[in-house]
Amino acid sequence: MELLALIHPTNFCSLPQYSFPRKFHQKNTSLCVSCSPIGSESANVSSISSKAEYKPGIIDNLLLNLFRKKMVEEVQWDSEKPGYDGLIEVVNCLMMKGQTNSETQEAAVRILRSLFPPFLLELFKMLIAPLGGGKVAAMMVARVTALSCQWLMGTCKVNAVDLPDGSSCRSGVLVERCKYLEESKCIGICVNTCKLPTQTFFKDYMGVPLLMEPDFHDYSCQFQFGVIPPQPADDKTLKEPCLEMCPNATQHHNRKLLRDEAQCKKAY
Repeated sequence: MELLALIHPTNFCSLPQYSFPRKFHQKNTSLCVSCSPIGSESANVSSISSKAEYKPGIIDNLLLNLFRKKMVEEVQWDSEKPGYDGLIEVVNCLMMKGQTNSETQEAAVRILRSLFPPFLLELFKMLIAPLGGGKVAAMMVARVTALSCQWLMGTCKVNAVDLPDGSSCRSGVLVERCKYLEESKCIGICVNTCKLPTQTFFKDYMGVPLLMEPDFHDYSCQFQFGVIPPQPADDKTLKEPCLEMCPNATQHHNRKLLRDEAQCKKAY
C-alpha cells in the first residue's frame, strides 16, 4: 500500500473540535476546487446496500497503531481519540498541514515508505518486480494488500483484472466498501492521502504500476496492480465533486458562502 494568497483554513476546512498547532493554520488555496455535493442519492449512506463488516483482530490493531504512529510523526500532532476515530482526525490534520495538494501527497508517500525497511523495497523492486513481465510482483502485492489492509479499508478480496497486454491476471483487489472513505467522508482525503500517494508508492518504490478506481457511489474501490494509471487530465476520479456529507463541504454550506469559494481540498 500506499498517501496538495494564504488564508486561515479554519474559516472553511478545519474541524472545530481539533486543536492543531499554530503552524498548521496557514493554507494555500490556489489548488482548491468547488465542493458541490455529488447528489443526495449517492451520498445517502442508508441508501447504499450494506456490506459485510470486517472485524479486526490483534494483528490488525498492531498495524493500525503502527500506521497511526508513522502518521503522527509526519504531522507532529495526535488526536486524543483512540483507535480508528483518532486515526481519521490525524488524517484531517495531514490534509490541513500541506499548503498544496502535492505537499499532502508527498507526505503520504513518506508515511508509506516509513512502514518498510528501505532495503526491502529496493530488493523487491530490483529482484521481484521484473519477474514474469511484472505479473509475479503484481500478484504478490495484491495478495499481501488483501491480507494486511482490511483493518484500514474493510472487507476486500483478490480478483482478476485485465492487463495492458490483453491478458488477465489475478492481480486485483476489490474493496467492497472502503472504511477509510466512509469514515473520512471526503473525496479530497481519498484522492490526496490514499489513491494518488499509493499509486506513486507502488510504482516508484516497488516497481509495480497500480491503478486505483474508487467508486464514490457505493464506496467500493478496485485496485489494479500491473495497470498504469491514466494522466491526471484523463482520470475521471479527479473530476468528482466532494460528498454531500463531507465535513468541509458541510461547514462551507453552513456559512452560506459562494460555491466557488469552497475550500475542500481536491487534486485538480
